[in-house]
Amino acid sequence: MLKEQILDDVKAAMKAKEKALLGTLRLITAAIKQREVDERIELDDTQVLAILDKMIKQRRDSVSQYENADRQELADQEKREIAIIETYMPAGLSDEEVAAMIDSAISEIDAKGMQDMGKVMGLLKPQMQGRADMSKVSGLVRQKLAG
Repeated sequence: MLKEQILDDVKAAMKAKEKALLGTLRLITAAIKQREVDERIELDDTQVLAILDKMIKQRRDSVSQYENADRQELADQEKREIAIIETYMPAGLSDEEVAAMIDSAISEIDAKGMQDMGKVMGLLKPQMQGRADMSKVSGLVRQKLAG
């Protein structure tokens, strides 16, 4: 499981005295544990990927804000964290793969219009989590269903 891999990497980073890597890995494990405690559940890989995806989005927002405020050293730190977090993400989907998965989901559900958007997204999200930008996927689904 992904969670065990992250915990093993924390131990390895501690032994190797890699402070930057260790700090980011501890942020990841803290986010995972927080969610597990809050919801009293054991997270699976899909849920861990959702947490990692959210962490990457937050850091990308921070990078743009830091760069706008001329705080390049802070932006660089966020970029390093993004690079570390991305190592745990699955390979991204190409635009063609995303389009094919959307078409497949629409035909599988037999979606007729915008009223079926939630059903289509519900089918796609578990398949694409962490592998595609879900806001872009949502826009593509909306285009297909509307027109």
